[in-house]
Amino acid sequence: MAEEKTHEYRTEELAEAAGIPVRTLRFYRERKLLPPPRREGRIAWYDEHHLARLRTIAALLERGHTLGGIAELTAAFEHGRDVGQLGELLGIGWSEETPVRLTPEALADFFEGEVTPENLAASLDLGYLAVDGDEIVHVSRRLLEVSSALVREGVPLAAVLETGRRVREHADAMAALFTELISAHLAQDALPRLRPLAKSVVEAELTMAMDRLLASGAPGAAGAPGTAGAAGTAGAPEAPGACEGQDPSS
Repeated sequence: MAEEKTHEYRTEELAEAAGIPVRTLRFYRERKLLPPPRREGRIAWYDEHHLARLRTIAALLERGHTLGGIAELTAAFEHGRDVGQLGELLGIGWSEETPVRLTPEALADFFEGEVTPENLAASLDLGYLAVDGDEIVHVSRRLLEVSSALVREGVPLAAVLETGRRVREHADAMAALFTELISAHLAQDALPRLRPLAKSVVEAELTMAMDRLLASGAPGAAGAPGTAGAAGTAGAPEAPGACEGQDPSS
């Protein structure tokens, strides 16, 4: 078991395992697409992480990414928050959300053509994504699926992420309101028990707000040209518009 975890490859062995020529491996190393190998004299030793990276590069190339784009994505991943920082960033202690583990190529499949260094940096900054070795962890399966569905409908991922940032601000404000209500009238330990009531209030108010917007024929609610719609930046009143994304993350 210990030997499997510490298995190492010489340059030629790694290239053979990855199914690429040695010259391609050296080119990737020169482009800093691979972390430096362990050196033992003149011999370079690679491990399973290097092999996983080579397979990721191959998969992303098959999906139309350029080597330059892959290098930028790799740099963003390597400078992203690790899983240990994710709970601290989001203030998650007893979250009901289910994290999702993804390979970089699986993430690219969820958001075809939209996994750019800018969008990746925004996702890392929001805390939606964290890095765990060769894998990526998305903090919430529900948010991942909703975001992917919006992108498939034609909403740019950058707009989805910006709306997510705004929704986060409003969700924090609503959570603070409910916490203040409970703290003012009940014992503090009642908050976890009454948490589902807050979710029900948010869902009901969001539903009625969407009903009012649709009934009024407000620009954006009907998808009129020139409105922000899903991006949440135009037309509709601020609170209902910003809370539109709350339902999937409630």
